[in-house]
Amino acid sequence: MTTNILILCTHNSARSVLSEGMLNHWAEQQGSDVRAYSAGSMPSGRINPFAIEVLQAAGIDTAGYRSKSWDEFTGDSAPRMRVVITVCDSAANEPCPYWPGSPVQIHWGYPDPSNAGSNEAEKRAAFESTRQAIGERMRQLAQVPFDTLDDAQLRAALQRL
Repeated sequence: MTTNILILCTHNSARSVLSEGMLNHWAEQQGSDVRAYSAGSMPSGRINPFAIEVLQAAGIDTAGYRSKSWDEFTGDSAPRMRVVITVCDSAANEPCPYWPGSPVQIHWGYPDPSNAGSNEAEKRAAFESTRQAIGERMRQLAQVPFDTLDDAQLRAALQRL
């Protein structure tokens, strides 16, 4: 059974998108039955072009990526999430909606690369650095034996990553 993971950031334009792309990439590479999604509490309506650029440079297909609301994942027809991860501090401090199935929730904060640098080269470098940091954690996440862990064990495993 596929393990669905929702990754949240307020605007769903950078860190959550990088996380979605990297987790789906690593899950496919490792043969893990994991599917990542991303969303935001106040989606910007557009993905930061630097996020798309660094994902594509890493060989990740970004076709169909879009900035979307977390509301898309609260309905009866939405995929059932096993894990919900916040990757920005503001999203972690917002009251989350009710998630069907009561998934394990965890916060892994990353600095916003959109706020880094004063020119394109510095911003591009910040996005690549963030992609690499997120990518390493997502590589480890794709290796978690979700089917063998209860929620308490899963929460402990995620806290160790």
